[in-house]
Amino acid sequence: MLFNSTEFILLFLPVTFLVYFWLLGRHRIIAGKTWLVLASLFFYGWWNWHYLPLLVFSIFFNYAIGSTLSRLSVLPDQHRPQRKGWLLLGLVLNLALLGYYKYSGFLLTNIDHLLGNAPDLLNVTLPLAISFFTFTQIAYLVDSYRGEVKEYDLLNYALFVTFFPHLIAGPIIHHKEIMPQFGSLRNLTKQHKNMALGLFLFGIGCSKKVLLADTFARWASAGFDQSQSLNFFEAWFTSLSYTFQIYFDFSGYTDMAIGAALLFNIRLPANFNSPYKSTNIREFWHKWHITLSRFLRDYLYIPLGGNRAGELRTYVNLAITFVLGGLWHGPTWLFVLWGAMHGVAMVVHRLWQTLGLRLNAIAGWLLTFCFINATWVVFRAKDMQDVTKVFMGMLGMNGLILPSRMMETFGYLKAEGVGFGPWLEGINGNGLLPLAILFALTMVLTQKNSTEMWQMEGSWKRLGYGWATMIGLMASLSGLYMFSTSYSEFIYFNF
Repeated sequence: MLFNSTEFILLFLPVTFLVYFWLLGRHRIIAGKTWLVLASLFFYGWWNWHYLPLLVFSIFFNYAIGSTLSRLSVLPDQHRPQRKGWLLLGLVLNLALLGYYKYSGFLLTNIDHLLGNAPDLLNVTLPLAISFFTFTQIAYLVDSYRGEVKEYDLLNYALFVTFFPHLIAGPIIHHKEIMPQFGSLRNLTKQHKNMALGLFLFGIGCSKKVLLADTFARWASAGFDQSQSLNFFEAWFTSLSYTFQIYFDFSGYTDMAIGAALLFNIRLPANFNSPYKSTNIREFWHKWHITLSRFLRDYLYIPLGGNRAGELRTYVNLAITFVLGGLWHGPTWLFVLWGAMHGVAMVVHRLWQTLGLRLNAIAGWLLTFCFINATWVVFRAKDMQDVTKVFMGMLGMNGLILPSRMMETFGYLKAEGVGFGPWLEGINGNGLLPLAILFALTMVLTQKNSTEMWQMEGSWKRLGYGWATMIGLMASLSGLYMFSTSYSEFIYFNF
């Protein structure tokens, strides 16, 4: 069930909302929370109910380990080895499940290649959202070991893990951010402010996904998946189309997740904050997938030593963190390469700062944006052949073709190897594509993002009729578009 599907918008979300607050209105708090857990499990099982037992087992197991760690954390230091043993057991099982389902085929394939054997792949289907609910619960176990977790009952813990707005593709939530909200008496009644903000964010996110991301996806898919060769403009517009597709896809999902959660008076953490405005790579990672960056920092980079063991060790820790962050996205060498590219960029940025060097803000933004655009090519490609195809085109190695109508003015360029003919034909593009790219770039650079809007104090009162009209129009267009086309998954559902 997709957030942008009619069954979610017209059936699941309103029914879940109405029944939940109907039960709470009759002071049946346990029944209301139980209903929300069951609804969330139904939402998860809609994709493939065979993996529901895995999710349920993961919840029971991690709650038992976390509760044990919390009890042991208040005992004297002589119990520390026992605590470490329980933590190790929890980490090993969580990572073993993630490794088996997500990385076993990748590992066996590479071993077989090294040994010169034909790969005998395991036929393992990746359970939906396993990376997200595994990371969420690993953070819970580590904080339980540190004594930073309040004791909660199993029902609240299950709701924390399964709450459907974040379950499939994040944000990766932290127990101390969310679990107290489910225990708040104020959150047990309908809050009209939260309903207004929730619907506003959900409408914005749906429009981003349906009207913008899915439009750019057509051009990106044509360039990556259909064309055998790309000329200069086709390659650049292919890469830029995916750059904006993933931006609006992920931003749209985040808005819809935060908006849906607000309907239930739950505030999920911000996960997206205009990352394409960044003037350096460090700033980009403070604004893109914020909760994943936070998890990697708190539970990987800092435990590795962070920046406490000298510059060289800091560079190594940065590289390891980003390589593993790339691998988190999927079991392919291209994701490893993508992570390594960002790791190198972070090392270069830190070295640049250490040397006291500075870069003009405009030059910094241009360099950062071009780097991000280039790395998205590696992220999106299915294999190195795709990477080579797009990069060769971007470097002009497959020629440059201008529209036929420009031949009269620029015909003299034919002597320089410039061709004239159907423009952007290889990616099913036309004159609309450059305008769409320009529009998207202008929007992401000049406008406040939806997260900034809803976090401003009293912003919901200042939205006014103009915003209401615009959101209504965008929601109507999105609805018409959804009814006339098939639904497309969000990109981060694959991770």
